[in-house]
Amino acid sequence: MPKTILVAGATGKTGRHLVQTLLDQGQSPIALVRESSDTSTLPEGVALRQGDLTDLQPGVCEGVDVVVFAAGSGGSTGPEMTEKVDRDGAIRLVNLAASAGVERFVMLSSIGADQSDPEGDLAHYLKAKHAADEHLKGSSVTHAILRPVALTDGDESENVVLGENVDKTAKAARADVARLLAEAAITGRFDGKALDMQSA
Repeated sequence: MPKTILVAGATGKTGRHLVQTLLDQGQSPIALVRESSDTSTLPEGVALRQGDLTDLQPGVCEGVDVVVFAAGSGGSTGPEMTEKVDRDGAIRLVNLAASAGVERFVMLSSIGADQSDPEGDLAHYLKAKHAADEHLKGSSVTHAILRPVALTDGDESENVVLGENVDKTAKAARADVARLLAEAAITGRFDGKALDMQSA
């Protein structure tokens, strides 16, 4: 039986891959979109649900089996928007998913987000992702967390590496990330796990 899967970040590069993958697998994706979102890039057959990650309203997860957070504030925004979307928006969505009795929450995180006090250019972003990941782990919702290395728009690979053997300087194709997010959402293969990931 197909699952109804709410995708936050559906209009982003990885999100578009994800909703197409879910459709191809016979699932029922719902794209969580802002009023100003450009939905023209979404594939036909994707339902839309209005919601802004900086101000999510109760009920956004109603009637949903699984939630996938594949959103991001983007590299061109400042620390304030990173906190509003990547940390606070994700945490709010986890809480709403828990209240709605959603069976699973899949988080697209980032390599390095397992560190509580990261350093470097991405420190602020990784702190936000770390806070969201930790909140999800502590919630009542069954969860899976995927932490890919640097994303590329390259072709899907036949192979991926997961876990401790990931090369943190490697690349991850968005298509591979989307495929694993879909698998996590549908099958529960990664339930209870937080996994680093790269394309092989």
